[in-house]
Amino acid sequence: METISQSRIDSIREEGNFSAIPDLVENWPPPLIADSLQAWEPDDIAAALAVLPPATAAVVFTYLPLETQEQMLDVLNRHLAADILNHMAPDDRTHLLKWIGPVKATKMVALLSDANRAVTTTLLGFPEDSIGSLMTPNYIALKQEWSVQQVLDFVRLHGQDSETITMLYVIDAKGVLIDDIRIRQFLLAPLDATVADLMDYQFVALKATEPQESAIELFQHVDRKALPVVDDNGVLIGIVTIDDVLAVAQAEATSEIQKIGGSEALDEPYLQIALGRLVRKRAGWLVILFLGEMLTATAMGFFEKEIEKAVVLALFVPLIISSGGNAGSQASTLVIRALALAELDLKDWWKVMRREIMTGVALGGILGIIGFFRIAIWSFFSTVYGPHWLLVALTVGFSLVGIVLWGSLAGSMLPFILQRLGFDPATSSTPFVATLVDVTGLIIYFSVGMLILSGTLL
Repeated sequence: METISQSRIDSIREEGNFSAIPDLVENWPPPLIADSLQAWEPDDIAAALAVLPPATAAVVFTYLPLETQEQMLDVLNRHLAADILNHMAPDDRTHLLKWIGPVKATKMVALLSDANRAVTTTLLGFPEDSIGSLMTPNYIALKQEWSVQQVLDFVRLHGQDSETITMLYVIDAKGVLIDDIRIRQFLLAPLDATVADLMDYQFVALKATEPQESAIELFQHVDRKALPVVDDNGVLIGIVTIDDVLAVAQAEATSEIQKIGGSEALDEPYLQIALGRLVRKRAGWLVILFLGEMLTATAMGFFEKEIEKAVVLALFVPLIISSGGNAGSQASTLVIRALALAELDLKDWWKVMRREIMTGVALGGILGIIGFFRIAIWSFFSTVYGPHWLLVALTVGFSLVGIVLWGSLAGSMLPFILQRLGFDPATSSTPFVATLVDVTGLIIYFSVGMLILSGTLL
């Protein structure tokens, strides 16, 4: 069905018959219309939006990628741009204006009606990562002395202007939030009952100045599609809907994953970011990791004499350092994610260390046994490991226990250390942990080798 729809709307563009678009997309949901248009050139998208009703055009515009929205503002005529911006939801409009930067935003704000300009100016005044920048002032507020009949009449009159009507909010004479009530309760209550009769004064709210992460955490614990936002005095000033919070959560998860991979957060879609910016985002960490890996060569040089005497030890260097790095990367990833989900706190570092000590010994033991038997079995069919193959096997086995244990401890503790210092734990990326463990792993490996092989190969 979507393929047929896309073919039909593309044929309209090729024919230049944009006036046929409203009839074609009359029953299409706005996201489908946006998906069908976003591959077009900006001028063609502008022509399509121009023939749609202003309210529909604004919703479709909202579902286009931010990069496309920004391009559209450069090609839309002043009248159409004003129509779209004035019909956009306040939170979506604010998000776009912050995206395009202050110079363009100032020009766009000038196109708004007085009422929308006042609302937008207020929302733009909140810090970018605050809940206030996510909220919309479109909600239904009630007085506690109203009857159920008055509430339903008010919802019928003003509900179309609200972001959602699943929850209605009760305020006092000063605008202070005192309760929230599901509309279902009003639909089932007697018409002569009052709002006060339905109140239980049990509600949760967000502060406009709180970080956006607070909204994510609260939505995880309450069954709500929207949450009220209050100022420092408890006055209701807006609501935050779950779709906006999910977008923030997705952006945060994307940023964390990119950092864990050993890169700066791109903050833009991969195919949209300029090549120069992509290189800069990735080059910094690569240079740091490269310089760190140089220490590996330094460590190898320090044990040069031992390697000359027991060349066989060099055969297992890749195996040894990769095992420690892999264990550290596993631990780091698990702890970073647990910290992000608030499953762990700084005070839990000792609990994590105890678990990683036991886990590291167990995992190291498993790999050590496999390494030992690999050398032992191979020695039955080859003399590559020499007459002292048993000692070599013990060296590899015990080294793996120590290196995997160290890797697990380093990988799990580094995120705690960074968070304690005020840095993002995600910057303890898996490549960074692997580089750290590579260097220290060599020291552990050759130290164990000197202890076990002393008097024989060394």
